[in-house]
Order: sequence, then structure tokens, then C-alpha cells
Amino acid sequence: MNNFYNTHKDAIDRFIDQALEEDIEGGDHSSNACFNEELEREAVLKVKGDCVIAGITLAQKIFHRYDASLNISPLAKDGEKLEQGAQAFRVKGKAKSLLATERLVLNCMQRMSGIATLSRQLSQKIQHTHCKILDTRKTAPGFRYPEKWAVAIGGGHNHRMGLFDAIMIKDNHIDFCGGLAQALEKTKAYLAQNALKIPVIVEVRNTLEIDQVMRFPWVKRVLLDNMSPEVLTENIKKIDGKFETEASGNITAQHLVCYAETGVDYVSMGALTYAAVSIDLSLKAV
Repeated sequence: MNNFYNTHKDAIDRFIDQALEEDIEGGDHSSNACFNEELEREAVLKVKGDCVIAGITLAQKIFHRYDASLNISPLAKDGEKLEQGAQAFRVKGKAKSLLATERLVLNCMQRMSGIATLSRQLSQKIQHTHCKILDTRKTAPGFRYPEKWAVAIGGGHNHRMGLFDAIMIKDNHIDFCGGLAQALEKTKAYLAQNALKIPVIVEVRNTLEIDQVMRFPWVKRVLLDNMSPEVLTENIKKIDGKFETEASGNITAQHLVCYAETGVDYVSMGALTYAAVSIDLSLKAV
């Protein structure tokens, strides 16, 4: 899972720096009161519930960004299924550094492991189809990269990272422009004027809008929004492979299989990030 970090290194390092500053700011008075600079100790990360563990690589980056002398020994890999009572890693070094980074590591890994666990569960439900599960931009502000990283660790797939790496024409864009054709004509001109080569995804709400998209073969994907599986099936036949297809809109775990079996290429689910339950973890002295 270093590929995700390497691809988004600047953003993740920025997140780590901001999160450490938020927690420590002027200094860790609790540790400063209790320890001198030389005291060294060791701690182990314990898993307190069955899960797909996620965030070990991020924990390494956090520890080393704060104190490069900290020594972390992984006992598992990101994406590995661990049972309650398992240990994910051991870390050794200055006591002050361990306690300064402890809460950030736990906050990240608890949340990431919950997301990875849910992503794995949902992905396995539809593994008999070619459909892939996508996350969305429904993420906690400031924590998007770890959340999307966790989706990938769990076997899900990342949608666009933000507003900057794809164009997604949604209902409000269409309505504000006065129609789908107008929005796509302006989009085509914008791409040409700015020499941009980024994917264009278009949300459609009915067959009329599908017909309009057909006039723009350079569109990469059609997002079929808030459609029943039956309607979705008919519209996928209508599109006939000319574009990638994506289903979205209130798709729950209960109905996920029905949507995946329509033949759609992707299902996007905001619940991957906003509805995942954090996994209880603890970093204990040994």
C-alpha cells in the first residue's frame, strides 16, 4: 500500500503535519512533566475487535515524521484480517515521542480499519460480478486521503480525489447551465482552452439526458443517478458499452447485489466512508 502514499505523498505529509500541530501545538505538557528526553520505552498496538487492519503504513509515516529514531516493527500488513487480541505492530523509542504520536496513530488507524473492514465486506458481496465499488467525496474534512486510502486497502476503489482531478457534471451544473448539452459544450471548450486531459463524468437522471450524452463520445463515464435496478438495466442496454457506467444514489448494503448484477461497471457509495464504524485499538506499554 506504499503506492497510495507515493502517489499522494505531499497531501498525506501535509495532513500529518497539520494533525500533529493540532494536537501538540506548544508542547506535550503531560510527558514533559513526567519524563526526561532520554527515557526509552516500547509499546504494542493491540486489536480489540475483528477487522481488516488499515493504517500501519500511515502509522510508520507519522512516527518517523515526528521522530525518525522511532523503530516500528510491523506484525501484520495493511489489508490483513486480524482477530480480536491480535497485535499489529511494536514500536520502540523515546517515551515522549511515543506519547506525542499515540493519539494521532490510533485516531487514524481506528477510522481507517473500520472503513477497510466495511469496504472488504461490501466488495466480497459482489465479487461474482464485474462491478467495482467506488468511494465518494463524502469524507471528513482534512481526513480524505487516509479515508480513501482505507477504501483501497479494503478492496474498494477510489473515485476522483477532489474537484481537481476529474470533471463531474452533476444535476446542479446541468440546471445552472440551462441543460446538459449546454454544460457539455462549455466543458469541451474549457478542456481545450486549458489543455486539460482529465476524465469527464456526467450524471444523468432520465433517458432524455442519456440521449444527449450520446452526442459527446469523449465523455468517459455516465453516472446513472437514483434509478431502480430495473430502470438501470434498461439504460445500461441503451448505452451499450459506449461509456463506462456508474450507479449512485441511496444504494445500501442490502440492495448492493441487485445493483451490481445489472451489469453496471461501478457503484459509488458514500457510506463506505461516512457510515463505517471505527475499530477499537489500543497502544499499550510493554
